[in-house]
Amino acid sequence: MHVFMNLTGFNQSSRCVDFSCPERSVSPAVYILLYVCSAAVVLLTVCGNLLVIISVFHFKQLHTPTNMLVLSLAVSDFLVGALVMPPMLIWTIESCWIFDAVYCICFLITSYFLTSISIYNVALIAVDRYLALSNPFLYTNTISKWTMCTVVSSNWCVCLVYNTAYYYFNVSFTSFLMCPGECYLFMNDILFAIDLVVTFIFPCSVIITSYTLVFVIAKKHATAIRELNNHTRPKTQKITSHSMKSERKAAKVLGILVSVFLMCLLPFFIYSLLGDVIELQAETIQKLTVVLYLNSTINPVIYALFYPWFRRCIKLIITLQIFQTDSALINVLS
Repeated sequence: MHVFMNLTGFNQSSRCVDFSCPERSVSPAVYILLYVCSAAVVLLTVCGNLLVIISVFHFKQLHTPTNMLVLSLAVSDFLVGALVMPPMLIWTIESCWIFDAVYCICFLITSYFLTSISIYNVALIAVDRYLALSNPFLYTNTISKWTMCTVVSSNWCVCLVYNTAYYYFNVSFTSFLMCPGECYLFMNDILFAIDLVVTFIFPCSVIITSYTLVFVIAKKHATAIRELNNHTRPKTQKITSHSMKSERKAAKVLGILVSVFLMCLLPFFIYSLLGDVIELQAETIQKLTVVLYLNSTINPVIYALFYPWFRRCIKLIITLQIFQTDSALINVLS
C-alpha cells in the first residue's frame, strides 16, 4: 500500500509552488449529495462489519478456524470504515486536504497499516481454504480455533512491526515533501521496490496460487461426488458428499470474496506502477484509492448474500435476542 507514496510521475520539486485548493466545480445540490452518499457508505461499512464481528464473537457455533480469519478481516474493514474512509472521502470531494500535516501523517500510517492487514488476511483465507480442501483430515486435527487465533495475532503484530520499521527508515533516509492542501509522502526507489514485494507481489502471488489450487481440488471433489453417487452405499454417500459439498461451498464463497478484493486492489496498484511511464494524476489516484477502500464495504454484503448463518445472526442481533440467556448457543447454521 505504500506504493501510494511513490508518486514518481509527479513533479515533486514544483508541487508546493503557489499551491491553493481549487474551488468546487459542482453545484451545491451535487456537493450535498456527495456528502450524503459518502456518509451512507461509511455507515454501511461500519455497521456491516460490526455485525460480522458481533456474530462471530457471540455465537459459539461460529468459533471455527476459518471464521477467525473472517473476524480479523472484518475488524480491519471496520477500522477502515471508521478511521480511514471519512477523511479519504472528504479529501476526494473537496479535491484538497483540509486537515493539518500531523493528521495527514496519522491518516497515511493508519491506512497503510490497515490495508497491509487486509491483504494478508485475504492471503491467509486463501491458504486456509487450500489446506482445508487438500487434506481435510490433517486440517481438522492440526488447525484449531486457538491455532488460528495465534496466526491472526501474529499477522497483526508482524504488519505493525513492518509498518513501524518502514516509516522509521523512510523518515531517516528519505527526504519527503508535504505541501499545504496535500497529503502525499515521497520515498526513494529502493524503499518502493521493497514495499512493492512485501505488500503486493508476495501476498497476491499467494492468493492467486492458492485459489488456483483450490479450484483444481474442487473440480476433483465434484468428480468424486459423482462417483459416490454411483458406487457408494446411501448412508456413507450422504455423509461424505455433504462434507465435500460444504467445503466446496465455503471455498466458493470465499473465492468470491477474494476475487472482489483483487478487482478493487489491482486498478490502484497497476495505475501507481505506471508512474515511470505516464504522468500520474492525483485525482485518479484518489478515486482508485476510494475503490480500494470500498472493498471493506462490499465484504459484509457478500456475507449477507451467500451466508445464511449471517442473515440469521443479523436478525437475532437486530431483534436484540442476543441479550437473552444462552443466546450464544442458538443454532445459526441450520
